[in-house]
Amino acid sequence: MPDSSKPLVRPGGRSVSSLRSVALARGAAPYAEGSCLVDFGNTRVLCTASVEESVPGWKRGRGEGWLTAEYAMLPRATHTRTNRERGQLGGRTQEIQRLIGRSVRAMLDDFNFGERTIRVDCDVLQADGGTRTAAITGAAVAVVDAFDWLVGVGRLKATPVRRRVAAISVGVVAGEPRLDLEYVEDVSAEVDMNVVMSTEGRFVEVQGTGEHGTFDRRALDALLDLATEGVAELHRLQDEALRSPLER
Repeated sequence: MPDSSKPLVRPGGRSVSSLRSVALARGAAPYAEGSCLVDFGNTRVLCTASVEESVPGWKRGRGEGWLTAEYAMLPRATHTRTNRERGQLGGRTQEIQRLIGRSVRAMLDDFNFGERTIRVDCDVLQADGGTRTAAITGAAVAVVDAFDWLVGVGRLKATPVRRRVAAISVGVVAGEPRLDLEYVEDVSAEVDMNVVMSTEGRFVEVQGTGEHGTFDRRALDALLDLATEGVAELHRLQDEALRSPLER
């Protein structure tokens, strides 16, 4: 736990309990049925939601749709170039896109929107920590707009979206809980955690690891409290973005 004699401020002046500057720009990819360019500080992710009039083979004939996600990092999203993943995806990529898929599916109670797929693509343009949490937060906005598009063109009577989701990272760095970790904090964190929550205040997923040791219940509670406050602010920012007019 933090030493009370130390100022609870990070280098650069951001407090340990505050988000980085967050921006959600809807309609960033005008050809997609839903899209959102999301910035968490220097992390930038383009999220699109595309409507496909088909479903995977295992879903055919049920009259139900599907919602899935893919994730990729552009070669120069980081300080040095990384190779594109062609053919077989790396383990980290598979883990993240499955997390995004589970998270956005939690926005629905069922898949009664016809035999069509909403395919979410999250492409990291610039990475400075928290790419998966930024992707989930932006993807939720893109999914809302994709379903609203289906309603607007008369293919659905009503959107199946029942709630939104957002996600944030928290961790213990230099003995203190911190919200929304930048890369330099993430790589040195004693504890690293990603938290996904719904607008109903319920947890969708919690991923936490003692990277350089163990942590106790008190530290876990402090991290979850920080994450809950951070996600509430992200939901407010999503609300604000979705209230603004979207020209198609």
